Amino acid sequence: MLTLDNLSLTLGGRTLLDDVSLDCPAGSLTALIGPNGAGKSTLLGLMAGDRAPSRGKVRLDGRPIEAYGIRALAARRAVMPQDSVLRFAYRVEEVVRMGRALRDLPPEDDDRRIGEAMADVEITDLAGRDAMTLSGGEQARATFARVRVQETPLLLLDEPTAALDLRHQERLLRLAAGWAAQGHCVVAVMHDLNLAAAHADRLALLDQGRLVAHGTPWEVLERRQLEHVYRQPVCVMSHPDRHCPVVVTTAPAKEFT
Repeated sequence: MLTLDNLSLTLGGRTLLDDVSLDCPAGSLTALIGPNGAGKSTLLGLMAGDRAPSRGKVRLDGRPIEAYGIRALAARRAVMPQDSVLRFAYRVEEVVRMGRALRDLPPEDDDRRIGEAMADVEITDLAGRDAMTLSGGEQARATFARVRVQETPLLLLDEPTAALDLRHQERLLRLAAGWAAQGHCVVAVMHDLNLAAAHADRLALLDQGRLVAHGTPWEVLERRQLEHVYRQPVCVMSHPDRHCPVVVTTAPAKEFT
């Protein structure tokens, strides 16, 4: 579905990404993790085709992403930006409906799909509200519903759970994992390692613009590796129900200060 070949990006003399290669196949949810400034959102922007790399290629279904026109790209990938703040006084239902705008989808399905997406993220009762009056978490859920109704094979999410409470973090990520299980490709930038471990098939750990590790949650969330990247002592345990890794910080030692 999505292949990154030796991507590098340099801006203003500073290297933001350095020789990143990664495969994100159909039917998978890949979480991009790493400390602040590691290059996660920058990498997602390259995946979306919003910015061109200084070197390397992004291929979507085997084609260079720059070969797609605007409408063709809108049919292949949807993007939930990190900033989900809605700055125009549209009704919530209108915001969600925008996801259908550049898609050649059966118009008779629009109302049903929009209704389903709003119900999935529990904003049906907000349909008639001015979107600018919503809380940050409600706006994030409306934005997620908008990218869902775009119905693309590739879904790119930049910190989708940052503004959400516990219930809606779990709900949104279950929806994203379900989308992947249906054969779509989902890539999400995430800071919460435990949410990433619980819901993602694959983790890609970035540090200072380089891909440090890529694999299953158990392969990537290895204690020594995490301590080196985050410069914070941690303990890695098994979740009692999900049997995925759980990362807990411990008291900092001198070598990490």
